[in-house]
Amino acid sequence: MTTWHWVRHGPTHQKTFVGWRDVPADLSDHAQIARLNAFLPKDALVISSDLLRAVATADVLSDKRTRLKSRFDLREFHFGEWDGKHFDEVAQSHPELSRAYWETPGDVSPPGGESWNTAAERVSKAVDNLNTTYPDADIIAVAHIGVILTQVQRAEGLAPEEAIGHRIDNLSVTTLVQQRAGWRVERINHLP
Repeated sequence: MTTWHWVRHGPTHQKTFVGWRDVPADLSDHAQIARLNAFLPKDALVISSDLLRAVATADVLSDKRTRLKSRFDLREFHFGEWDGKHFDEVAQSHPELSRAYWETPGDVSPPGGESWNTAAERVSKAVDNLNTTYPDADIIAVAHIGVILTQVQRAEGLAPEEAIGHRIDNLSVTTLVQQRAGWRVERINHLP
């Protein structure tokens, strides 16, 4: 039984799509980070996406915990040409495609980017690999809203359009347990 404590990275204060673009996290709320650190299991392994905002957040949580190498396959969705653009700009330049991307995610991709299903498959393969490598471990995985939502989708057996409705705040914890019989959801978007 592997327990995943998914933590969304610290806020970026971006008002645009932020996928594979490397932007820093604001980790100045020391009280929130201390509460988060106290809430998470002390003997957990810590892993993150390889993007700066996730790496920096994981680094502040890895004190006295074993830090695993950051992983490319835990990155946020690749938004392609939309990365760095405001949502309104994307809605104007690609009205039908952007509507479909949010209303019927799955196989819909931004130009030059990846679909929900492609990202979910990438992340699930990484999770399965880590479940095999570290059975019975607690894993603190610092990642991104899209990454976390794909695993909520998986654990709850939801369609992408149902999973996308979940709220995942910065520095929140979503705990999912991989058991022999499947996944169990313990908490979603908990703010310690």
